[in-house]
Amino acid sequence: MNLIVRYMKKYWHYYLIGVIVLILSVGLDLFTPIITQRIIDDVIIEGQLHIFRGLITVLIAITIGRAILGYIKELVFDFAGINLVYKLRKELFDHIQSLSIDFFETRNTGELMARIKEDAEKVWFAVSFGLMLLIELSLYFILVIIIMVNISPRLALISIIITPIIGFLARKLENNIGETYEKISEENANLNTIAQENVSGMRLVKAFAREKYEIKKFLKSNHKYYNLNMEQASIYSKFFPKMQFIAELLPITVVVFGGYIVINEQLTIGTLVAFIGYMYMLIWPMKMIGWLSNVFAEAFASGKKISAILEEKPKINNVVNPLNPTIKGVIEFKNVSLTIDKTSVLKDINFKIDKGKTIGIMGETGSGKTSIINLLLRFYDSTEGSILIDGIDAKTIELYTLRKNISIVMQDGFLFSDTIEENIEFGSKGLITKEEIIETSKKAQSFEFIDKMENKFLTVIGEKGIGLSGGQKQRISITRALAKKSPILVFDDATSSLDMETENKIQKEMDKINGITKIIIAHRIASVKNADEIIILQNGKIVERGNHRELLDRRGIYYTTYKQQYEEQEELGSEELCQ
Repeated sequence: MNLIVRYMKKYWHYYLIGVIVLILSVGLDLFTPIITQRIIDDVIIEGQLHIFRGLITVLIAITIGRAILGYIKELVFDFAGINLVYKLRKELFDHIQSLSIDFFETRNTGELMARIKEDAEKVWFAVSFGLMLLIELSLYFILVIIIMVNISPRLALISIIITPIIGFLARKLENNIGETYEKISEENANLNTIAQENVSGMRLVKAFAREKYEIKKFLKSNHKYYNLNMEQASIYSKFFPKMQFIAELLPITVVVFGGYIVINEQLTIGTLVAFIGYMYMLIWPMKMIGWLSNVFAEAFASGKKISAILEEKPKINNVVNPLNPTIKGVIEFKNVSLTIDKTSVLKDINFKIDKGKTIGIMGETGSGKTSIINLLLRFYDSTEGSILIDGIDAKTIELYTLRKNISIVMQDGFLFSDTIEENIEFGSKGLITKEEIIETSKKAQSFEFIDKMENKFLTVIGEKGIGLSGGQKQRISITRALAKKSPILVFDDATSSLDMETENKIQKEMDKINGITKIIIAHRIASVKNADEIIILQNGKIVERGNHRELLDRRGIYYTTYKQQYEEQEELGSEELCQ
């Protein structure tokens, strides 16, 4: 509620214009029964035909005036609502971008998409058409009651007695429907997540023959969604007919008592007809109360969910007056430890990489290799110790500056649903020429297969690189990282889907690049053997370190891994492998 009100205040002048136009529109409409009364009493009964043309002219003018004012009010409220939700969506999306990685690890994609799309649309509908209707109904209700009391206090009393009953039922409907809608909204987000994950992971689903399981999982959520909607419909069917019955009872009662008053010559026929006209103006707001209550209940529930995300605070922030140094690429981890959810992930990590040097990191799955990169990029902050970039504490460097100077090829090799060229330029848009893109793709061994495609670099690929092999996705990811031209380059198991020949070609190209600090995380010794230093992680600790030759001589974990990977080769101790 506070969120919606806060945004509405920004457009108060549009809402003020809308309210003024609504008052004029309702005011004109309230003249219609009076014209009808004059036609019946003065023209038909009294025979004053000379005023008939004037009354008809006024009636036509009122109709035209209401049409013009109706157009203006729709335009003003829509303009305010559309702009409000545009700003709300922008703030929500901007805020999501600012949140730390841990937030996304506890939220699913469907939930966030529901907040940005469906929930924002619920708010938009409420603050545009819903609010306009609420103000219009309120004006009709107040002004019509006043006019009806002036026409006939006794007939007006009937309306005033019945009205609160409808209001009470509408309030009960709102309370019940609001709670149910929150559940519907949550299940809708869950349904979106299941469907989205299924489509994204369709290759895996089919490979494991899990179509029937996925159908059952979707049907389970869909059935729950169905039941919640049926519950909502049941609530409507319980309250709405009662409101409808009472609303229809009102005109019958008025006609009976009004007819009696007319017979006793205490009211003219034209006045009774005018009163009935006003009464129907009163019935319309009462009939709309239930529906309008649901609109605002949905909007408030959606606003509450959006507010919950906006209230989330990023755990990784810039310090006051952050530094924006020109980063050269010297990296140092000093006594770095990391604990997440009371679990030790890294313990007392120490190493230094000079500018232009390469470090290889190996270890079993879960040993903490990727966590080192997460700390370098400040996806997390270390629990103990410090990370220095060119001798400067990474926490004091502006986040944008830090991450802009690091190129990374991640394990999943995520690609956007766009052209290959746009994916390559993701970190270097406007900073790299077409010729440089081609040259970089040749270094990453991606040019050959891209050039064979019909549209070459303008080929559109599916979300997450659907339509490409794992190796092709990795090569495009490597091209993207190289195109960024950052002083620090990170390969996080970046060649796992490549054949040995392609990997060797890429390694040779990497060795030719001078002046760039490289961190290579890998399971294959072939990927790290040329590094200036190699560290072996085990349970979050460095258990071995040295270059390729030194680690082989120590005959430890690295040596054992080496034997396992090369034992099938005829020349185990060949000079090529040991260099």
